Amino acid sequence: MKRLRLVVVGAGVVGFSTAVCIAEALPLCSVTLLSEKFSPDTTSDGAAGILFAAEFPDVPLERQRRWFKDSFDHLLAIAQSQHAPDAGVMLSSGCQIFKEVPANKTPFWSDLVIGFRIMADGELKRFPDHKFGQAFTSIKCECSSYLPWLEKRFREAGGQVEQRKVNSLQELSDGFDLIVNCSGLGSKELVGDAGVYPVRGQVLQVEAPWLNHFIRDGDGKTYIYPGIHSVTIGGTRQEGDWRLHVDKGDTQSILERCARLEPSLKKAKVLSEWVGLRPSRRNPRVERERVQLQGCMVPVVHNYGHGGWGVTIAWGTALDALELVRKCIQEMPQQAKL
Repeated sequence: MKRLRLVVVGAGVVGFSTAVCIAEALPLCSVTLLSEKFSPDTTSDGAAGILFAAEFPDVPLERQRRWFKDSFDHLLAIAQSQHAPDAGVMLSSGCQIFKEVPANKTPFWSDLVIGFRIMADGELKRFPDHKFGQAFTSIKCECSSYLPWLEKRFREAGGQVEQRKVNSLQELSDGFDLIVNCSGLGSKELVGDAGVYPVRGQVLQVEAPWLNHFIRDGDGKTYIYPGIHSVTIGGTRQEGDWRLHVDKGDTQSILERCARLEPSLKKAKVLSEWVGLRPSRRNPRVERERVQLQGCMVPVVHNYGHGGWGVTIAWGTALDALELVRKCIQEMPQQAKL
């Protein structure tokens, strides 16, 4: 019997989440993951990886809630298991603060995190520039540990991994019956999606073991996220900026802004500086289509365009992508499945 051959393109948090979901749910399929870059060289590796979300304008809120809940529940189970240290997943408590009271005081995910509440006036006194705050416990997922852990899980499910740059879908039509595109920013070239654009992010890792709680400014540009081995501080949100080198001006700005929120950071030692390009899009693209490749119609499932929310919704969109793969397989002619 000929096994159905699936390929997943992309080895970031979305690619590996999707590959694991497919390989574990469809053991009769042969699943290969292709990517030019793997951890520690992916965009996901630098992500602060803390779970809360922005609202996408054109995705039904119920679907966004499901993406968030599925991802949160998946990572919470890991955080509360023996795998937590290897996977780099931990519970993280803290606050999100706002200079002006937001129109929506309780975001759509507020009942999906743990212990969400509005901060008291007394708590806000330490942030004199801010008028409103939300306190809650979320999850921090450190991709430098999580991606290798997912790769191991994928291989244990029978998945195969190959390091290779994919320049066009045409290259894949001979070897595979179904393509799953998780190429992030690469989708701009790979599938000609002009709606994909970079949002440059620069972060620092600092040594500040006395910090236990995260602080995030509601504008998303200044944040302090204590992790397992270091504290991630940031950041920048520079749309359309392709620069991958560290900008010393940004480093100085990050240090100053974060020290205003947490003065003890003036005593922290900078361990490293990192730049990555968030694969942004007005809305994530999680859908399927049929593409003509070398005279054949090949089903393609897309899962990309998560912007700065990849870790937050990766598992949820991966489960959606799995369902789309199942539909594609159901519609294939019988001889293709044999």
